[in-house]
Amino acid sequence: MSATKEAAIVRPEIRSRKTFSQQMRDFPWWGVLLVASILLAFVAMLQSEQYRDALRFIVNPENTTEIGAGILIKTGIRVTLLVTVVSYVMALILGLILGVMRVSKNPILYHLSTLYVEVMRGVPMLVLILWIGFVVVPGLRDATDGRFELSRVQGGIIGLALGYAAYLAETYRAGIESIHKGQMEAARSLGMSYFEAMRYVILPQAIRRVVPPLANDFVAMLKDSALVSVVAVPEILQSARLYVSRTFRAFEGYNSAALLYLILTLLFIFLVRYIEGRWHVDA
Repeated sequence: MSATKEAAIVRPEIRSRKTFSQQMRDFPWWGVLLVASILLAFVAMLQSEQYRDALRFIVNPENTTEIGAGILIKTGIRVTLLVTVVSYVMALILGLILGVMRVSKNPILYHLSTLYVEVMRGVPMLVLILWIGFVVVPGLRDATDGRFELSRVQGGIIGLALGYAAYLAETYRAGIESIHKGQMEAARSLGMSYFEAMRYVILPQAIRRVVPPLANDFVAMLKDSALVSVVAVPEILQSARLYVSRTFRAFEGYNSAALLYLILTLLFIFLVRYIEGRWHVDA
């Protein structure tokens, strides 16, 4: 066999075996300790009648709230999940539109999107939610003589979505700009319009690259959903505050809320790590 043929043979990559110390270092001991601590804390809390009442008040309450169009939902953890998911979906869509506008050669689209991103990133999320809840919502109600009125949940969702859309727009923009310009030029040379090239060539690759940071933003939004409690949206934190105001047991009420947020956050963090691993392997 000639040297050329030998060089053409693709030999399998030989991976060195990890030592025991390396395996112990790479094993997620922090996750094991954290899960064990949460389980122990949860079991200990269930032994207390006050903690059981607090958890029951937040997780499975008797109270309901309207989310719009006469639809009722139980307060507490269900409202937190609803606000997080709906706000994130809205922010994903609006952020994608703004991200595409941010890389557009049209000066009007570029400057309008840049203005939105810079303003929204310059305003604290808490201030934005308060502005939507106590300025925009009452203003719309008064302007339409009560014909168009947003619920507290809808106002909180809109505030979170508008704020996070600015951050997601920058994530999309970075993903789009990471694609080599030659791909857009090649698509246009094949007769595609700018919209078709962006839709079928650029965006599929860009979105694939930004899936991990987008997933991390979802975890961040889950924690920031507690901010909507300032406009009396009865999610986990607001439910804990109501429990404390009724029973004067702040220790049990806020500890229960913190534990629930921690459990939800960890579940989504493990899901994000799984998604990152799968996308990295596939890539």
